[in-house]
Amino acid sequence: MDLEKIRSLADLLSQSHRAVFFGGAGVSTESGIPDFRSTDGLYHQQWDDPPETILSHTYFQRRTEDFFRFYRQKMLFPLASPNAAHRALAQLEDMGILAAVITQNIDGLHQAAGSKRVIELHGSVLRNHCMQCGEAYTMQDVLRSKGIPRCHCGGVIKPDVVLYEESLPFDAIEQAVSFIAQADLMIIGGTSLAVYPAASFAADYRGQLVIINRSPTPMDHRADLLIDQPIGETFKAVMPLVTARKQ
Repeated sequence: MDLEKIRSLADLLSQSHRAVFFGGAGVSTESGIPDFRSTDGLYHQQWDDPPETILSHTYFQRRTEDFFRFYRQKMLFPLASPNAAHRALAQLEDMGILAAVITQNIDGLHQAAGSKRVIELHGSVLRNHCMQCGEAYTMQDVLRSKGIPRCHCGGVIKPDVVLYEESLPFDAIEQAVSFIAQADLMIIGGTSLAVYPAASFAADYRGQLVIINRSPTPMDHRADLLIDQPIGETFKAVMPLVTARKQ
């Protein structure tokens, strides 16, 4: 761990009052949830169809049972718990430093850690609804079901996640754009910035920028501080310094 970079991050956080965190799958890998694009990620595993195809709106409509077979096995992690990064971000919000978390993740771990202002660009596996009558269902309801999960009315229960070919929720876009426009510091963490349109929100930011990611991103050249270490370990190291400086 580069202590000079940790001290620099602590300085930036201590001076901020409207920081925004923009995160992706790498935030949750230390909680045991695999990402998509790393060497061991879902995109490098062998399936009859590519994950991008299985997780598309078209596949969901045409091969619904196969979609749910993959979804239950590879997208739901009911035993996962928040890691040091999730907990640190919740603490930074409580300290009045962090204005919001903008996440591409669908696991709900930011809220489980205590973050209150979480903008979920791609939805959440914790929320599900009947496509016919709109009744709400939990992740456990989907896990307990067999084949295609169905409502008591007979309708298909769909996860409230944004599939490929689907649009991002308008309210999430509006909130993300607003928080980023007002931010005095943006921290991008655990994302390759390869998924659009979500990554375009980060690309539009022009203020102080920190990137914490194990692999290069298209915005590295614009970062005021670049840290290529695990994000949980990074926040675990920086939080004592931030806490001490705010006392």
